[in-house]
Amino acid sequence: MAAAKKGDTVKIHYTGTLADGTTFDTSAGHDPLTFLIGGEQVIAGFEEAVLGMSAGESKTVTIPAEKAYGSYDEALVIQAPLAHIPPDMDPQVGQRLQMGGPGGELVQVVVSEVSSTHVTLDANPPLAGKDLTFQIELVSIG
Repeated sequence: MAAAKKGDTVKIHYTGTLADGTTFDTSAGHDPLTFLIGGEQVIAGFEEAVLGMSAGESKTVTIPAEKAYGSYDEALVIQAPLAHIPPDMDPQVGQRLQMGGPGGELVQVVVSEVSSTHVTLDANPPLAGKDLTFQIELVSIG
């Protein structure tokens, strides 16, 4: 049987869980995820896990944060004075917002704290700093 290699387009089913067993993403009930190995379309550790698998093969892998979404970076957490928040906005903890980045690009942030004087915004990816476990089934190589 052929093994998945760089340059192959693969279809996989997967379930991703955190250390506490919480499922953060799954393809169950959906079409398989299709991606090009080497195309940087998925996190590095996930792509590495699929390399060498054969169609029909399943495995469970734990991907360290460094090969997933990276370490949690405190420099990506900022406090904005409430006076800088538009008056029609009522920020709530957990709310996802977009703001302008230093180069004019849009940056996704999450409101992590709201006080009487400021709002704390976190631009880290939600899974930054977390090791991720995936149950992977390689459906096909094409």
